Amino acid sequence: MSRPEDTLLADVHYDDVEARKYTTSSRIQNIQASMTRRALELLDLKTPSLILDVGCGSGLSGEILSDIPPEEGGPHIWIGMDISPSMLDVALQRDVEGDLFLADIGQGVPFRAGTFDAAISISAIQWLCNAESSETSPQQRLARFFGGLYQSLKRGGRAVCQFYPKNDVQKQMITSAAVKAGFGAGMLEDDPDTKNVKVYLVLTAGQSAVANTKSGDITGVVENMEGVDVVDNRRQGRSSGKGEIKKGSKQWIIKKKEQMERKGKVVKATSKYTGRKRRIAF
Repeated sequence: MSRPEDTLLADVHYDDVEARKYTTSSRIQNIQASMTRRALELLDLKTPSLILDVGCGSGLSGEILSDIPPEEGGPHIWIGMDISPSMLDVALQRDVEGDLFLADIGQGVPFRAGTFDAAISISAIQWLCNAESSETSPQQRLARFFGGLYQSLKRGGRAVCQFYPKNDVQKQMITSAAVKAGFGAGMLEDDPDTKNVKVYLVLTAGQSAVANTKSGDITGVVENMEGVDVVDNRRQGRSSGKGEIKKGSKQWIIKKKEQMERKGKVVKATSKYTGRKRRIAF
């Protein structure tokens, strides 16, 4: 079956007709509500929070965020960003409670550092895996998105992105981009090995706020949850101590520069002199 992201850009596919059709479908409404509640379960927010809804569309997920009762930690305040003017127009007509922002997430997340307590994204980030032009690669779009998302979240904040990967290669590309941006990342699958499988990427920004977890490891987030497969790429990639980057080496300096760039800081360009020791001057 063809996937719309393989043939059209999101803002082209979701024109006035498609945006209205998507929003009024009772089937889509039920699926969206179910996945949004699942994302909130993984976010595990105890108090009303400021949430970024990435790819908010017509505000179906936002309505769930606004309606969370106080005994469940809500209601939440949310800001939605989406590339489709038609989708946002439908959201305005529906008088949703969140603030709406027209933007392409493949160009980044244009908010100040530490703005949001958490973020969700339902059925959106797979669109980043298709380049909008020959000059822009999926890897570049994913890097800009996850880099901006990491910066916009408070340290210890969490993001949950539900998406529909085309294959394992695409799944790995998305997860790797999140880890390179600085996130602790883990992938969950509800109803695995069925045609209704739902994939969730759970991300922590900086030191995890979850008890019994270290260095952004998200395993504790989903501990004892039934029907979920956990694939934690960070845990699999940890070294036993061999081949670690030596502090002060060129590789160590380059890594530190990349970390500073992700935080929005200006650093000097890397050159052949980077990491070289200076001669002692007499």
